[in-house]
Amino acid sequence: MTVLRSAALFLVAALFEIGGAWLVWQGVREHRGWLWAAGGVLALGAYGFVATFQPDAHFGRVLAAYGGVFVAGSLAWGMVADGYRPDRWDVTGALVCLAGMALLLWAPRGHG
Repeated sequence: MTVLRSAALFLVAALFEIGGAWLVWQGVREHRGWLWAAGGVLALGAYGFVATFQPDAHFGRVLAAYGGVFVAGSLAWGMVADGYRPDRWDVTGALVCLAGMALLLWAPRGHG
């Protein structure tokens, strides 16, 4: 159950961080206005709180593992929000990052 909870938290964190960055991008680069950017800043702040609910107590490990989720999630977000079409190297790289995330956070470790 811990792995499922952790994975769900990573998905929520990805929505807040990637969505927040996208809102800032839209507000500033696409000239949609400061309200979009402000919404992005709030979402990015929420991401920071979500990360604290991960079961692993090590900040560096959690954030490093989240990097893999961020890579894959960013590609997925680009596909849905911007019509981006990843090539096989994008997909392969994202899968490598997700495998690294799983090793970082969920590898069996002796605690003694």
